[in-house]
Amino acid sequence: MSRQDFSTSEFADRLARVRAEVARRDLDWLVAIHPASLHWLIGSEAKSYQEFQCLLVGGDGQPLTALVRQGEVAELEVESLADEVVGWGGGFAEDPIEVVARLARRHGLVGKHIGLEVPASYLHPYHLLALQQLFGVERVVDATTLIADLKLAKSPAELGYIRHAAGLADQAMARFARELAPGKTELALAGGIYHALLTAGSDIAASPINLVSGPRSAFSHGAPTGRMLKNGDFGNVEYGASFRRYSATLGRQFVLGCPAPRMLELYDVVRAAADAMLAVMRPGLPAVEAHAAACAVIDAAGMTPYRVHLSGYGLGPGFPPSWAEPLHLIDGSRYVLEAGMVLTVEPPVFIGPERLGARLIDNVLITEGGAELLSGFSRELIIVD
Repeated sequence: MSRQDFSTSEFADRLARVRAEVARRDLDWLVAIHPASLHWLIGSEAKSYQEFQCLLVGGDGQPLTALVRQGEVAELEVESLADEVVGWGGGFAEDPIEVVARLARRHGLVGKHIGLEVPASYLHPYHLLALQQLFGVERVVDATTLIADLKLAKSPAELGYIRHAAGLADQAMARFARELAPGKTELALAGGIYHALLTAGSDIAASPINLVSGPRSAFSHGAPTGRMLKNGDFGNVEYGASFRRYSATLGRQFVLGCPAPRMLELYDVVRAAADAMLAVMRPGLPAVEAHAAACAVIDAAGMTPYRVHLSGYGLGPGFPPSWAEPLHLIDGSRYVLEAGMVLTVEPPVFIGPERLGARLIDNVLITEGGAELLSGFSRELIIVD
């Protein structure tokens, strides 16, 4: 996403909401780290997330200062809304925290109350310790979900991008279903999906495809391999499409030939569990209750030990390795569903000893009337005769 992907007023509204939340928490500054936070606030798509990066957001209208590795400075200067872009490193060794320290002194962060994002995949532990030492542990507050929570409910423009991505995912699944046949390898089928996505205009997805078949179908996140499919195989495919970084995911079950009774049983259980979630999801529903609806179905089928994954999560702009947001549909979740949220629905059953597993994955938009499925592709078991 660049600064052109949304209106100036939408970006301004996002920044105003962040600054209001910074003030509500009695903070002076927010140090944003997560690439999705920078993407949402200033329109940055730069790949600096592979190295240290941050955005300094003051609570009193101070200029937005982005620190990225030197190779991404030109991109942010052109594509982002940062008021100041500072580079570090590049063709020589440099400690980025020393650059942060210089910026902190220049902009007045030293001695202030700092909210700091601590995202698992984008901040090295030694950088975290160095930032805490720089600002003072007693003045640094965990603000990892401050921006993430504000962007859970999507704007009309964001929903337009997500709907477009969902259409791309449908097209790729249609191609997969056409090409599915004995003698094809998992990798060849995955290649067809990627070809369909990229040639139709999808961005590169934030997370790689999962595709398992036969005895590998018990692997809940198995990557495709050179295994050749054969008659009688049961399997699962799931992947993401992306448009302007906004993700849509899709997962379906398939079988080559006549499905065995146990295969149909697993499929029926996960579909009934997903249907139970769809029936209750609405604004005001605690996330734990959507999860509980799926659990009730799986538990009644005697498959509780094989429920090896959460029942869904918030879906947003993706940067490797994930497109997930902090809202999880699982026990202990503190979140409540709101209109405008986009969530995955994917209660699973994976039985290792039987080498079988099943999961449907759909995305839903929470509306005032309930939950709207964003995919138009059939949820029936894909059967190749």
